[in-house]
Amino acid sequence: MRKGLCFLVLGVVIFPFFHGGAVSAGEDWAVTLYGAQLSADSLGDTLAGQADYEDAYLVALALSKRMVSFGEYVDLELEGQAVKHFGDQDHWEFNGLPVLRWLPFPWDGYLETSLAIGAGLSYAMETPPVEEIGVSDTPKLLGYLMFELAFQLDRLPAWSLVARLHHRSGANGLFSDRLDASNAVGLGVKFTF
Repeated sequence: MRKGLCFLVLGVVIFPFFHGGAVSAGEDWAVTLYGAQLSADSLGDTLAGQADYEDAYLVALALSKRMVSFGEYVDLELEGQAVKHFGDQDHWEFNGLPVLRWLPFPWDGYLETSLAIGAGLSYAMETPPVEEIGVSDTPKLLGYLMFELAFQLDRLPAWSLVARLHHRSGANGLFSDRLDASNAVGLGVKFTF
């Protein structure tokens, strides 16, 4: 069952590369650089602003491509990330995921905003010590969730400021029994080209 679901997730991630979906020309690619601090607390505590943070940090470089646009409302993107951890843990992590980006907001005339949510796979090159807090075992391969708010800079339209949530977990039993492995909240910049 788990292998079948893994292949399904992998298929969703890879399919758009081979699908000739309609995408408008230009500004389909983006590079995002962000830094974040990690917590071993739950996703719920992190979203509620009640998480305690470890002396563990990450810097992530993400490359994404818009694959399909659904009118002026939603874009489907694919993203790959290389992540370097430092502080209480020192390892590399690699993530791949499809992303849905909601585009229209009522205040876009004043501040162009988008909201992105993505889910995919995350592989840590070593077992992250932050993810071992309070548990006996945590796998290197886990599910990955990303939430991003992007605010486009008016004078530099190719640039955006981003706030991101970086989440690794067992994906509700798909990869492990870990409900939450780690969460990281951070800020960064995005360049679209």
